Amino acid sequence: MSASKQKSGEVRIGHSLHPNEGRFIDKRRKTVFQSLQKLKIHCSQNEVPHIALLGSGGGQRAMVGFLGSLVQLKKAGLLDCILYLSGVSGSTWCMASLYQEPNWSTKLETVKDKIIKRLNGPAVSWGDAYDKLKKYYKKDNFSLTDVWAALVVTTYVKEIDEHKLTDQWNQLSKDPFPIYAAIDKQSKQVEDGDPWFEISPHEAGYSLTGAFVGTSSFGSQFDNGSKKKQQPEMDMLYLQGLCGSALADEDEILTFFWEKIKEFFQKLIPVKTRTFDKMSEDPKAPTEEKCYQVLMDLVDMNLSVLNGKDPSDLDRTIRITMNEFGGGIRSLIFPIEQLNLADKEAAKLYMKRYTKDVCNDLRSFSLGPFDLFLSICTCVNKWIWGRNYNFLHKMTDEAVPVALLESKARDYEDAGLLNNSPYFSVLREERNIDLIISLDFSNGDPFMTVREAAEKCKKLNIPFPEVNIPSEDVEKPKDFYVFKGQNAPTVIHIPLFNVANCGDDVETWRNKYATFQGSYSPEMITDLMEVAGKNIVNNREKLKEQIRAVVG
Repeated sequence: MSASKQKSGEVRIGHSLHPNEGRFIDKRRKTVFQSLQKLKIHCSQNEVPHIALLGSGGGQRAMVGFLGSLVQLKKAGLLDCILYLSGVSGSTWCMASLYQEPNWSTKLETVKDKIIKRLNGPAVSWGDAYDKLKKYYKKDNFSLTDVWAALVVTTYVKEIDEHKLTDQWNQLSKDPFPIYAAIDKQSKQVEDGDPWFEISPHEAGYSLTGAFVGTSSFGSQFDNGSKKKQQPEMDMLYLQGLCGSALADEDEILTFFWEKIKEFFQKLIPVKTRTFDKMSEDPKAPTEEKCYQVLMDLVDMNLSVLNGKDPSDLDRTIRITMNEFGGGIRSLIFPIEQLNLADKEAAKLYMKRYTKDVCNDLRSFSLGPFDLFLSICTCVNKWIWGRNYNFLHKMTDEAVPVALLESKARDYEDAGLLNNSPYFSVLREERNIDLIISLDFSNGDPFMTVREAAEKCKKLNIPFPEVNIPSEDVEKPKDFYVFKGQNAPTVIHIPLFNVANCGDDVETWRNKYATFQGSYSPEMITDLMEVAGKNIVNNREKLKEQIRAVVG
């Protein structure tokens, strides 16, 4: 569908670019043309290549590595050749920091120093994180993404960024066009779904289907294309939580979440007189201390089961405490004897049911600030991420998969759970990409993203070069790979850690910069910036050669 069909000026079904993106690209192409001239890469203004730079996921490793790469691209005179800048997960954390500054690419040294100073500075306080969480809690759809953004992303980016992506509308003049990538969880789980979701300053939507909503209205409630209920526009902290949440496997994140909730409780209770509102006046309601104790025991019980430890004592304490103020815990909670720790999946299922029943019992009271904590526990229990109203709800359009039109809400999550690099945001046919530069900061196999992209494109009949990589390169990757195909964009793939910048210590570097760990020290940040930057410095001429090739 070449033309766009619009409903209420908000929802757009069609494959064409948003008009504002089209106008931006026309202007940006002039900057790219001038940059190519300086590099002695000659072409007419009509032949200016469309170059997309991709940053993969990888938590703070990706955030810092992407920054180090961009700094060296600027020094090499190549940054102004980039038309689109797209990221997944940790790379979006870097992008969010950069685009706070209008025209950041013209003053990157200064912006870089400011970002690093912040990353080396103090963490966001628990009180500020709690205040932010309370704001998110007022939305219709509260999920683990809100919790992750307020409690986890802030520990890495060291700030609560309340800017809006739409604030950048009038600031996009001298920087590449930013695209933040995520996926639709429900679409990921069906064979013919379109999971690839992109968010730009102008609109958010499904890259391949061609269904979009204005970014300021993403998350608001729609019915047949008409807005029924406005929700607060997501801020940049929430966007970073939405895009960057798959830092480990589910069990590891589950354990981490319960530990984080426990720490959150413990940090806030000493300052409850400042942060907690008054509890219920109901004389039958549990006291603050007893409610706190039940929730703490419930968290500890979940942690015990995840760690394979007998939670009988905690179970007993929960039942006794709830008996005191609730007239007896519901019989829905089956006896602890049914818990079999040897069967890990069955034990997890048991705790899901147990946690649900305890939370339901507590919800029968008005618990003031503990309502928020109950909601967090419920979200962890149900594993609800990125829930937002579905802007396509009840629309009728044959171009959109039926499943996307039926549900009232959709769950969005880290694209790294499907492909850890944002290929499909830039592979939209109307973006006419000639060259993709893939900076891969992934953990494990450094070629998984490009291989999976090639396989998926083959299934979807999207032009993409064939990808063949020697098996020995997985453990000892080089620093520069080029893949070419007929009528397909050229793809340059650059693994972060490789034999060129790490020598024989590739595995040592990988282990040092594991994805799921505490905040990097200043020394770790400096070293990683340097290593990532070498991938650009060492390949400046090869990059120019491939740009010249797509021009020709």
